[in-house]
Amino acid sequence: MSSRRAYPSDLSDARWALIEPVLTAWREARRGPGTAARVHDLREIVNAILYVCRTGIAWAYLPHDFPPYKTVYDYYAKWETDGTAEALHDLLRDRVRVASGRTAAPTAAILDSQSVKTSCNVNESDQGIDANKKIKGRKRHIATDVLGLLLAVIVTAASVSDSTAGRQLLDHLAVTQPDVSIAWADGGYNNEVVRHGARRGIHVEVVKRIAVQGFHVLPKRWVVERTLGWLMQHRRLVRDYETLPQRSRTMTHWAMANTMSRVLTGESTQTWRNDLRKADTPAQK
Repeated sequence: MSSRRAYPSDLSDARWALIEPVLTAWREARRGPGTAARVHDLREIVNAILYVCRTGIAWAYLPHDFPPYKTVYDYYAKWETDGTAEALHDLLRDRVRVASGRTAAPTAAILDSQSVKTSCNVNESDQGIDANKKIKGRKRHIATDVLGLLLAVIVTAASVSDSTAGRQLLDHLAVTQPDVSIAWADGGYNNEVVRHGARRGIHVEVVKRIAVQGFHVLPKRWVVERTLGWLMQHRRLVRDYETLPQRSRTMTHWAMANTMSRVLTGESTQTWRNDLRKADTPAQK
């Protein structure tokens, strides 16, 4: 554990214990000539990634008591490329499901998408305009289980329709979650998605909006909407700052890993309405 003053986004001992074996094995597998000088604590690397994810700052603005930002980003990129970040996410998801009394393998999924604006460092070819939401940027297409845990995420230009990306999500689910046999989606997913799901052995049901005035929770659909809300607690995801779509996808995995690790250890998630200074302020008499 670092001797520096802790940040609210830092891993607790209990949260670090959940992922430490995977990252230690990852480092051991890469030991060899020229690797003995790796002195950076893996826990501090993860803390730095979560700090960026939670606060939304640029990598170059990481506080100086973290490892150098180029080193942190190098680990972030490596763990995206070799699948380590996704593996950590999937490990935590399976543990949350089991802890909730369910099997690790889900049998149902819920589909939805979220359009967000992009920053100026994103190539024009990776952006588009969501004509419905009037947003120029990218779109996250996600599939969750019935607990709201992420099963699949695809990042595209915002101009890509839900139906087009929905078919890709179903393809991904058919390969990585073969037990999924039913999926719920909103009206943005057309009959082609339903037919494509049938070809993949997944029955797709479209949940229609309730034709009454005022706000109403939609059956099944509310779960994925809550997941999108969980993602928005991480400021790095409020706008897409990642140059590469795959890096953006990985940031989504880290955000969900942050949330799930807190669920497993019973730790509350700080919101931006919390007064974080209270812990350092003497009680008023």
